[in-house]
Amino acid sequence: MAREYPPNPAPELVAEGATLAEIAEEAEGCVSCDLYERATQTVFGEGMPGATFLLVGEQPGDQEDKEGAPFVGPAGRLLDRALEEAGIDRDEAYVTNVVKHFKWKAGGGPKPRLHAKPNRGEILACRPWLDAEIIRVDPAVVVCLGATAAQSLLGKDIRVTRDHGVPLELDGRLAVATIHPSAVLRATDDDRQARFDQLVADLSVAVELSHKG
Repeated sequence: MAREYPPNPAPELVAEGATLAEIAEEAEGCVSCDLYERATQTVFGEGMPGATFLLVGEQPGDQEDKEGAPFVGPAGRLLDRALEEAGIDRDEAYVTNVVKHFKWKAGGGPKPRLHAKPNRGEILACRPWLDAEIIRVDPAVVVCLGATAAQSLLGKDIRVTRDHGVPLELDGRLAVATIHPSAVLRATDDDRQARFDQLVADLSVAVELSHKG
C-alpha cells in the first residue's frame, strides 16, 4: 500500500503523495529564490526514508555545490568522524540543509567562492523542501547543526551556545541543537578539540533520545 503523507505546506512545489526521490528530482529545477542563478546545482538531502536521525545544516558549501551532495567537503568529513565517535552509523542518518543552493561571495586565491549567510527570504523559499524531507524521512530525532538550522526549525530564540545538547521538540518530534562542523574547523588550535568533543557529546544526546522515541 502506498504511504500516505500529511498535507504539504506548499502544494505548488511539493506534489501530494510524492516520494522523497520524486521530490528531490523536482527540487532540481527550483527557482523559488535567486540563489539558483549563481549555484552550480540544487543540493538535496541524502539518505534513506526511515533514517533514525535527520541532520540539518545551513547550506551546501563550495565542494557540495560542485558534487551535488550534502556534507562531502571538509565539514562533512569531520561530521563523519563525530558521528562515528557518538555511535551513529552514517547509514542511520539523513543529511540535508535548510537551503539547497550554495550562496557565495567572491573570494580570492585558493578560495574564489566564499560562504555567504542565507537571508530570511531564501530560507523561507526553501522551507517546503525541508518540511517535505522531514515528513517523509520521519526520523526519531532531528539534529540541527548550527544557528541557522536551529533558529529556522526551533525558533528564533534558540541559542546554540546556550541550548546545545538540550532535548527539544519539533512538531511532536525530538530534536537537539548543536554546533555546525564548520565551527570546529574554524576554531583555533587550542579550542578545536573542545568544540569537536562538544559536537560528539550533543550527538550522543541524540542517540539517547532515539531510544526514547
